[in-house]
Amino acid sequence: MKALIFDVFGTLVDWRGSIALQAERDLSPLGLQTDWHAFADAWRNEYQPAMERVRSGQRAFCKLDVLHRDNLDIVLSRLGWTSVDEATRTKLTLAWHTLDAWPEVKHALTRLRKKFLLAPCSNGHIALMVNLARHNDWHWDAITGAEIAHDYKPQAVVYQASAEALGCSWQETTMVAAHSSDLAAAKQSGLGTAFIARPDEYGPGLGESKATTPVDFEAQDLNHLADLLEC
Repeated sequence: MKALIFDVFGTLVDWRGSIALQAERDLSPLGLQTDWHAFADAWRNEYQPAMERVRSGQRAFCKLDVLHRDNLDIVLSRLGWTSVDEATRTKLTLAWHTLDAWPEVKHALTRLRKKFLLAPCSNGHIALMVNLARHNDWHWDAITGAEIAHDYKPQAVVYQASAEALGCSWQETTMVAAHSSDLAAAKQSGLGTAFIARPDEYGPGLGESKATTPVDFEAQDLNHLADLLEC
């Protein structure tokens, strides 16, 4: 094993808590009130359908900011909040660039980088990954993922192109994620796999605490993975 590539949303960052907080900050001054965690969930629920239109060829590849903005417009319209102005919509879309990491991530990545090449393998585009890294003070060796492959996970090309961009074979590269479906696709694409438990990703006890697909490593958090890999 020479490289670790990482899912980001949910595995490294708490998207749900971060988006709920920012949505409340941006929208409540406009006199709008709702369950902000449910708002975050509703926005995230549009994520896979939007990407599937790209994966299926119905829509040309575009950066995730474009899909996030389209999906935000859907959610605001569904709530009847059509009066939200353009500046607020733009600002809220960019909230995905400043999501907060889970507590152990920064330290664990520092440990893992002593032994392995590290890069995100996210559906987020390069600028989004750069901004998340700067926001959370992470150091990547490269940024790989959807924009490199011009497709979205779980398409095999996203995992394989990420490994190749690091100068590694698929077998020398391990995908790290908190989602069994992501890891099953990575495994089928020829990569190694490491599962990270994030039991509270979708709310208390609503994330994955155990892998539901065969994996090479299974860890309770990223520091535990560093322990398993003797970093």
